[in-house]
This record gives sequence, structure tokens and C-alpha cells, in this order.
Amino acid sequence: MKRIVIRRPGGHDALELVEEPDPPAAPGRVRVKVAAAGVNYADAVVRMGYYEAAKGLYPITPGFEFAGTVDAVGSGVTAFKTGDRVVGISRFGAYASALVVDPRQLWPCPEGWDLSECAAFPAVYLTAYYGLFKTAKVEPGERVLVHSAAGGVGTALLQLCRVAGCPAVAVVGAAHKVDLCRSLGAEAVIDRSSSDLWAEADRAAPDGYGAIFDANGVATLREGFKRLAPGGRLVVYGFADILPRGKAMPGLLDLAWNYLRVPRFSALEFKNRAVMGFNVVYLFEKLELAGEAMIRMLDWARQGRLKKVPVACFPVEKAAQAHASLESGTTQGKLVLTF
Repeated sequence: MKRIVIRRPGGHDALELVEEPDPPAAPGRVRVKVAAAGVNYADAVVRMGYYEAAKGLYPITPGFEFAGTVDAVGSGVTAFKTGDRVVGISRFGAYASALVVDPRQLWPCPEGWDLSECAAFPAVYLTAYYGLFKTAKVEPGERVLVHSAAGGVGTALLQLCRVAGCPAVAVVGAAHKVDLCRSLGAEAVIDRSSSDLWAEADRAAPDGYGAIFDANGVATLREGFKRLAPGGRLVVYGFADILPRGKAMPGLLDLAWNYLRVPRFSALEFKNRAVMGFNVVYLFEKLELAGEAMIRMLDWARQGRLKKVPVACFPVEKAAQAHASLESGTTQGKLVLTF
């Protein structure tokens, strides 16, 4: 098997490709021959050493999602058999060509989806699902503002908003991302590179937003909070602005300065509005929650209610290039590593 190892935090050269014997399928476990593993911004943060859930785990193999074919089944497993096409989740470790996992971490791939498309599904859709239905608890008709709407979680949010009956306003950072968001059901798309973000946001929802989803973490939180309707929820699921774009290994001074710029909110200003935050990696032990969400969403995919989004594939030998591409902020949809 091949896998990526980060022995110590660093830049792109910290992603080391190693070869090892395949792990055996232990009793009650399933071994998957991995065809593709999803690449998420959190993986880059793990590489840099700033991901809280990865502290103390180095050397570490990053990766939260994968897809492949079952090639060995441990004793006592009845849910899967050799040859099944599966999509799965892991709490780190997915950048590997062979994985042994609990069968509760696996689900059958939907027909018509190739393994690269399946590998791009779990992390972003679970994040979007939990944010919409468990954190914000959106109701049909509530207007939603989605930042970074052409990225992985953003494209998932747009599609799940459509399923939930919530009109979505998408925010993107470049003109070439507008059409993708429209094709995924956005009611309006704001290109902040060529227009005034907040003037356009006010025009799209003069009465405010029921929910705003923001992974920026610095630049847009305060102004977004002001645009919440009574009872509105500002949902924070990332802090991309804290890590400067284009730097493979940001310095501590950069991080400290950006951290100090994160808005602080007082209970005195809430006025029936809420600021909420979450990170789905901390819910990994609640596999029943992930199972409920994945079963529902994969069924929506089979029904055609969730569309495929662009997937850019990088051979695992070019993992550093994949990270650099993702960190550039110019990508659309999802990136995956292929084996």
C-alpha cells in the first residue's frame, strides 16, 4: 500500500509518500482498496500543524474521506462483501491506498457515480448537512447566504438548501465561479471581485437572512451578523482568513495578527440573533449521526436531487500540488487524490 505521512508539521514538502505492507482485515472490520481520497482545506491545516484535533498525533496520515472497493472482510461482518463499491469516512488516515475500518464508516456508492466523485462527497456534505439541519435548523422559505459558495462545502450547501426549500444567495470570489453556483440552484450570485458584497447582499435580502454560513472567520463575520433577520443564525464552520493565502506554512505572527482580528460578540447585541460554530470531526465518535445523514444524502444523490460537482484529480504522488492548488483559492468543487 501507499500512503502519505506527515512526520512533523511543515510546508508542502512535509507530505511524504511511503510504501508499506497492506494491513490485514481484523475481525469485525472491512479492508478497502482505496481508489480516491478527498482533499479538504482541513488537510492543509493538519499539514501545517494548526489543526486542534490532530495535536499529539504526529506522525499522521491526513484525510477524512475515501472511496474504493472492498477487498477483504473480517470475521463477523455481514454488511459488505468483497467487490462492493463503497464510500467512507475516517478520522484522519484516508490518504492511503488501503484502509481497514469499522463497517459503520462505509456506505454503498450510488449508481452512476464514479469512485472519484464518491470520494469527494462525505466531508463536505456532512459538514453542510450538520450546519443546515442540526445547527441552524433551517425551515422552508428561510433565505440563506453562503460564502465561498463554489468550494466543496459551499456547493454542498447550495444543493442542500434547494432540498430544504431555502432560497440561497451565493458569494464567490471570481467571475468564473458564478455559473457553477447558478447551476446548483443559487437564487442570486454575488461576485465580490467585481461588486460590493454587502450592498448586493442587502439588495438580495432586504429583510435579512435566516441563516448565513461563513468559513472565512475574519473578514465577513461582523458584517454578516448585521444582516441577520430576527431569529437569524450566523453559522461559523471554518477560519480560512486566519491562514494567509499563498503561504504553504504561515508564520506565528501572521496567525496571531489574524486571530486578533476575529470579531467578538457580546450577548447584549444579539437581539434574537445567534452566532453558532461547529467542526464535524469532533462528532466522529457519533457514527449513528453520520450514518443517518449519509443514508439520506446518498438516497438524494440516487434520486438525482443532488448533482455532481467538478472534481479535479491528482495522483497521490502530486499531493503537494493538490494542496497548493486548494490553498490558492482559485478552485471550484472538490479535489481528490487518486491511487
